[in-house]
Amino acid sequence: MDWAYLLNGFHGRIGRQTFWFAMGVLAIAEIFGHLIAEEIQGDRLSAIVDLAFTYPEFAVAVKRAHDRNMPIWLLIVFFGAGALLDLFTVLGVAGNDEAPSMLSLVIAVPFTVFGLALLVELGFRRGTVGPNQNGPDPLAKV
Repeated sequence: MDWAYLLNGFHGRIGRQTFWFAMGVLAIAEIFGHLIAEEIQGDRLSAIVDLAFTYPEFAVAVKRAHDRNMPIWLLIVFFGAGALLDLFTVLGVAGNDEAPSMLSLVIAVPFTVFGLALLVELGFRRGTVGPNQNGPDPLAKV
């Protein structure tokens, strides 16, 4: 598996198995990053860790969206909302776990619903059969 392409490239297509494997590895690394960040600094450093993982997660999701023939702007909205929530946390305007700000709730609630819909779309539905404008079918027999 070409990790440099998988985590940095925005072209081509990947199948569900590669998507889940890459997202699983990223999730495990991000969880460890969050645990360390929480011990060192708290929510603000944890939000910065989350921002650092946005780029590779977006790269993997774009390739999977290419396989599904999805418009990329949906991913831009999702990842942009996540980055905005992290920015609010870093700036200290997101509130805290006991009393989140209304602004962060207005973003976080639809963000969560949208994220679950994207997870189903990218993680469970089969990609476009045959080649599309983004490349050959990753499941096609060579």
